[in-house]
Amino acid sequence: MAFLSDTLTRVKPSATIAVTNKARELKAAGRDVIGLGAGEPDFDTPQHIKDAAKRAIDAGETKYTAVDGLPALKQAICDKFRRDNALSYTPAQITVSTGGKQVLYNALVATLNPGDEVIIPAPYWVSYPDMVLMAGGTPVPVAAGIETGFKLTAEALEAAITPRTKWFIFNSPSNPTGAGYTQAELKALTDVLMRHPHVWVMSDDMYEHLVFDDFRFTTPAQIEPGLYDRTLTCNGVSKAYAMTGWRIGYAGGPETLIKAMAKVQSQSTSNPCSISQHAALEALNGPQDFMDGFREAFQRRRDLVVAGLNAAPGLRCPVPEGAFYVYPDISGCIGKTTAGGASIDSDEAFATALLEEEGVAVVFGAAFGMSPCFRVSYATSDAVLEEACARIRRFCEGLR
Repeated sequence: MAFLSDTLTRVKPSATIAVTNKARELKAAGRDVIGLGAGEPDFDTPQHIKDAAKRAIDAGETKYTAVDGLPALKQAICDKFRRDNALSYTPAQITVSTGGKQVLYNALVATLNPGDEVIIPAPYWVSYPDMVLMAGGTPVPVAAGIETGFKLTAEALEAAITPRTKWFIFNSPSNPTGAGYTQAELKALTDVLMRHPHVWVMSDDMYEHLVFDDFRFTTPAQIEPGLYDRTLTCNGVSKAYAMTGWRIGYAGGPETLIKAMAKVQSQSTSNPCSISQHAALEALNGPQDFMDGFREAFQRRRDLVVAGLNAAPGLRCPVPEGAFYVYPDISGCIGKTTAGGASIDSDEAFATALLEEEGVAVVFGAAFGMSPCFRVSYATSDAVLEEACARIRRFCEGLR
């Protein structure tokens, strides 16, 4: 349609949202469907956070706030960065937006010019490349396959950097793989970045608190203080605090960049929801002990799903360090035919047939820039995950 912009023709709808919507439609039509596509915790928002939101409503905190966040919330974010990441920011270096996605988008819109390149390790969160395109830049996916644990190597990063590189987007633990970079692995990447002072770092730390075993989370500006002045450290309350629908993301970075992002936000959405900001203030300042229960449940589910998928013929599923996703490789299934007669020539064909024949909704790997794989979100009950794994095993055992 000629009326629509050229930019929009280059952008794809979110595959994860599409899969979730498809699962909902099939359920509404009476199908027995297990949806493993949604990237949100199944836990309820903790009660003390909900109570803070109710108090804010009763106190009349329902007006416009400062465009990029309440002063009290900005201070709480400064305190969080100091406490958790050994990073020192002032409130003038903090922005608050309507979810983590808006933080990233504001930064890209505020900084990218035509021809600017953004390095994105693949597999990647589905929105990264399309946000870069919408902001006028050029996404540069760089493969980080199963042979390196889905982690980008220093050599691959070095080879991808050109004079046109503006940003490097870094996500650990990762959506879609759950891969978390050790301090040594991250140091190898930051050493490369120190050799290229024109490259800025956008660190998406949304899954910071959802890490397992003895893994210790670190963020780039914490590992390499020399990157502090060109790093945007992004986070939010969605995942760790089970607040996806509240839509609060935040970031710390150089004041000039933060002001530019505020200008973008002032002409798009203006301030994030005032009530959600008061809830986020309580989330950051209030009790944190409930997270231990979240982590324990997610680690148990991770172990259940990894074992269940590795028992299916043709699948190979690494053990992730964090988040609530696994990303099994299906190379052993390609070229086969399902019990229902469908030909598996791609991970999209695999996911489509799995949904049609067994009623399990997953997101195919091509959406994340790395095939042949698929993503499972294990943010649902143990019983549901056991049934889903049984169906996936049955599906794989039926391939010929």
